[in-house]
Amino acid sequence: MQYCEANFDGLVGPTHNYAGLSFGNVASFSNANAVSNPKEAAKQGLQKMKALADMGMVQGVLAPQERPDVAMLRRLGFTGSDAKVLEQAAQQAREVFLACCSASSMWTANAATVSPSADTADGRVHFTPANLTNKFHRSLEPQVTGNILKATFANSRHFAHHTHLPDNDHFGDEGAANHTRLCSAYGHAGVEVFVYGRHAFRHDLPKPVKYPARQTFEACQAVARLHGLDDDSVVYVQQNPDVIDQGVFHNDVIAVGNQNVLFYHQLAFHNTQAVLDEIRRKFGDNPLHFIEVKSDEVGLTDAIKTYLFNTQLLTLPDGNMTIIAPTECQENSTVANYLAELTTRDTPIKSVNYFDVKQSMRNGGGPACLRLRVALTDNELAAVNPNTIMNDTLFSKLNSWVDKHYRDRLTEHDLRDPQLLIESRAALDELTQLLRLGSVYPFQQG
Repeated sequence: MQYCEANFDGLVGPTHNYAGLSFGNVASFSNANAVSNPKEAAKQGLQKMKALADMGMVQGVLAPQERPDVAMLRRLGFTGSDAKVLEQAAQQAREVFLACCSASSMWTANAATVSPSADTADGRVHFTPANLTNKFHRSLEPQVTGNILKATFANSRHFAHHTHLPDNDHFGDEGAANHTRLCSAYGHAGVEVFVYGRHAFRHDLPKPVKYPARQTFEACQAVARLHGLDDDSVVYVQQNPDVIDQGVFHNDVIAVGNQNVLFYHQLAFHNTQAVLDEIRRKFGDNPLHFIEVKSDEVGLTDAIKTYLFNTQLLTLPDGNMTIIAPTECQENSTVANYLAELTTRDTPIKSVNYFDVKQSMRNGGGPACLRLRVALTDNELAAVNPNTIMNDTLFSKLNSWVDKHYRDRLTEHDLRDPQLLIESRAALDELTQLLRLGSVYPFQQG
């Protein structure tokens, strides 16, 4: 039986904007209220998806959320027509309004945690949407995310879908951004590494003091239980509280893993040596590469600014690994020199490919934020909604769809324009037909 790892990227929505909503995310805060370009953002994402498909990777597309979220604004007490709801919210509760216009669903690393069939007790691929309770604007996503995942991975023989964890900070779950999987090959049972920032029920243990720790230990345990993972195949790792306080809001900003490689900064984890020892013990006798970036090689500031670790680490069809990095890494001489030297070492990483995803970077997410990884057998891949898999035809259709529906520029004032809501709903309705998703949005469900 053959296995592959598919990458499902989030399609940037027609209301892509910069609202600076994510406290603890330095890039998001520093670009608050900048003028955005939804059309350019969507096309940058599509270009990356198509490039990976052309490299021989299995590349899928996940639909965006509907924004503004008028249903939530109504739930919060704004009344009247859609136009009146938008105007009232923008005038009376600007911060709430902007949160309900968030573009953050483009970062599908936060969409869910995924465990492949090689790891699970029932031999199915398991999905648990992240509840994202730490940020109001992201806590709006799980229900629709679940709908989209069920429409993309619909065959219950192969795929199991769980309801997101309770909407409570004790079970704060950020999805695959705090989860990685190590294995000798995608089809072999692996070690699933769950990274958390704090214990919810223990106040005597280390935690950050400046910025919130979004992922809890208890949430990690719950997802592992739901997915039917064996204790011997799970490692729970605490992120270094000090780096969270320096703007490392998710583990995928400071570490990335793929197959038998863990690429991480030396400051990434609390009690690093114990972490590595446990991973090595559970991984077994197969070759395992720990690639640690020392602070004197790349400082934490440069690592965060360039998103050196928010890169995609992929295994190409020839068996070698490549890093998919934002051009910000290429433009920083320290990081670019490090990556060039890394590819000459005796590790599986043999190349670096740079991509322009500046519209995403300015809002606080690099290439790894844009994708959800799903390891699949050939039979499971055949059961995936084929209309969501990137190829020449889909690439052309989606680019034409973007040209038809997306604006070139978007300001905060534009978000209250009722015509933008009409345009966005028309775009999403057409997209669900193009991708054959059915009715996944509230406005389609009456």
